[in-house]
Amino acid sequence: MDVTSPFEAEVERLRAKQVPGASGRLRELFDYLAQRGPDADSVTQDELARAVFGQQGADADDATVRVYVHRLRKKLEDFYAADEAGEGGVRVVLPSGTYALRLEGIEEAPTRPGPYRANRPSTLVAAGVALAVLAVVALFAWSQRGEAPNALWAPLAASERPILLVLGDYYIYGEIDPVRPEQSRLIRDFRVDGEADLAALQEAEPDRYGYAEDVGLTYLPFSTAYAMQSIMPVLADIDRNTGREVDVIAASEVEPAMLNRFDVVYLGLLSGMGVLEEQVFTDSTLRVGESYDELVDRESGQVWTSDEARTLASPAFYRDHAYLARFTASTGAQVVVVASQRETGLRGISPIAVADALPQGVAEVSGADGFEAVVQVTGQQGADLDDRLILARERR
Repeated sequence: MDVTSPFEAEVERLRAKQVPGASGRLRELFDYLAQRGPDADSVTQDELARAVFGQQGADADDATVRVYVHRLRKKLEDFYAADEAGEGGVRVVLPSGTYALRLEGIEEAPTRPGPYRANRPSTLVAAGVALAVLAVVALFAWSQRGEAPNALWAPLAASERPILLVLGDYYIYGEIDPVRPEQSRLIRDFRVDGEADLAALQEAEPDRYGYAEDVGLTYLPFSTAYAMQSIMPVLADIDRNTGREVDVIAASEVEPAMLNRFDVVYLGLLSGMGVLEEQVFTDSTLRVGESYDELVDRESGQVWTSDEARTLASPAFYRDHAYLARFTASTGAQVVVVASQRETGLRGISPIAVADALPQGVAEVSGADGFEAVVQVTGQQGADLDDRLILARERR
């Protein structure tokens, strides 16, 4: 490599500024990637685990690699946000999803995907895989359907707004052990639904969250893919018949202002709604209990609790509860909710939501401006076996 190249010059400037640190694993990661140059193929996580972190075979820890790559990416991003680019406007970047340094900012730089942006990915990896597979299923079902949607979907079909299919997701942060970084871990904490929550807790509880760091990761429950298999054909019918756009977005990316423009279909667990939770339950006759495994009837005080988590590993039968709702938000948006406490309920409620005829009790209230229903789903070791409607009423 020509040591006078713009890439090498900018790498040396970053080292002089100690952007990756004067020493330590972050500096070693930077030096390793820099030595490979701006045209190298993306290295694998396993290669980084071995070459930089000294981990071999089964001891190789992809989580450690992801955490350090994210930290280096953020160091570079923060440096260029606070300082000027290098000579000629060049920048050394570590694009999201790539384990290789790239040069940006000059015409001579190799052609690469667009500049790295600091926001989290707009679509989760799990959601992308599910959509790729289910697109084929949806297209087949699309050609087989043709019936008018049931009463749950009719107002959505009659609307003129574009549709957001919102998938309930969960934020994960990294916890970095500065002494033994190989023991770093990924954590799901129900108090932390995003980078802003994490920053607030780091300030309020530094002893507990001092080593926490945003690593740009979220995940989807696997049952969401099964549920999409039922829901996607209905949305495809609406798209075909009205020409309206149907976009997919993670719940963690929803902003309240979106309800001014879009109709919304939420698909996922009750605990994954994010900012939609208040919109859904403010005018509901139900509320979430002390945990997301509980639904409480405000009128009678009845509590329905999922025991899936405590019983899943045994052959015993257990109960989970699904929630089905449709209403018009204060912004005029049509909102449809297909949700559950745990995975079994979501698999069980999805085919019910798209059936030609809704269950009798639900059908009786489906003509109202808004309604909601609770369905008990019996499961055994992850399989949904049968269902029973236990509540259906108009929303307030």
